[in-house]
Amino acid sequence: MQPHSLVAIVTVLALLLYIWMGLRVAGARRSTGVQAPQMTGDPVLERHIRVQSNTLEWLPVFLPGLWLFAVYWNDLLAAALGAVWIIGRVVYALGYVADPKKREIGFIVQLLASVVLLLGALGGALYVYATVGA
Repeated sequence: MQPHSLVAIVTVLALLLYIWMGLRVAGARRSTGVQAPQMTGDPVLERHIRVQSNTLEWLPVFLPGLWLFAVYWNDLLAAALGAVWIIGRVVYALGYVADPKKREIGFIVQLLASVVLLLGALGGALYVYATVGA
């Protein structure tokens, strides 16, 4: 049985990334003077909020794919793909806040990592089911 330590580390790093994004929202609120619960009023704040929200939307896609890929294939490859996802999210975040037109590369990187993780997990599960059964 694999301990999946690398995937656990990537999971924690992904969650720390999400916390970092939340702190950036708080910093944008301070610098713009837009207080909670207001969500609009400054384009930079709105971009920070959107980056954090979009990351939250992707975590339920990414995390199960990451773990299931590790279970059906291996920890190292899953962790490497997870690291690619994190890098994509950072590129997305920095690009989007600077200029929304600069978000695409980071989005595509994290999308591809997510698709490989999900399809790999599905393929692994189907293979096990076909060879071992339920």
